[in-house]
Amino acid sequence: MFKHVMWDFDGTLFNTYPIMGQIFQDLLKEKGIDEPLEEILKQMKISMSTAVNHYKEKYPIDEIFIEDYHNKRTAREIELSEPFEGMERICRSISDSGGSNYLYTHRGESAIALLKKYGLSRYFSDYITKEDGFERKPSPDAIQHLVKKHNMEKDETIMIGDRELDLLSAKNAGIHSCYFAERDKESRYADFTVHDVKQLFSIIGVKFE
Repeated sequence: MFKHVMWDFDGTLFNTYPIMGQIFQDLLKEKGIDEPLEEILKQMKISMSTAVNHYKEKYPIDEIFIEDYHNKRTAREIELSEPFEGMERICRSISDSGGSNYLYTHRGESAIALLKKYGLSRYFSDYITKEDGFERKPSPDAIQHLVKKHNMEKDETIMIGDRELDLLSAKNAGIHSCYFAERDKESRYADFTVHDVKQLFSIIGVKFE
């Protein structure tokens, strides 16, 4: 069993990408720009900064646009975002089996607020968010901090995420990595790849209850 499970947030614990992409697309439309939602999501799933830089280079959008996006995103996500089906079940199983869950996200305090809203925070032992000021993934700094703080054995520790940044941060920190991916996706940086929450039970080593 992996005793220490680190989770990314967007696209892993919570299905937030559709909302994030729709808000971005709506704001572009207000400026007379028509971009396919699929392309916006493609950029966001690399990283949010990749998406912002991509559209800054392509169109005359400024910091006011970006600030407006973040404000609208924060307001709507708290209202509309939901965890992926089965997430409460697996986080609870890890906790009940004597393991620990940890959050590691580039997002701010809104991630913790959403965990609390859906009753998931009770299963988490610690959080790393934007406010903690660690260098961004794929830097290993935040993971190494958690490993040291909670006296983790690296071979008992795994990072689960939907982007290669998550996997690389795990590899750079010397822990295991699990790619939570769409069915046609693979990554050479992943020790494990899953396409739905149920598959995680056997990889982590907890019962499907």
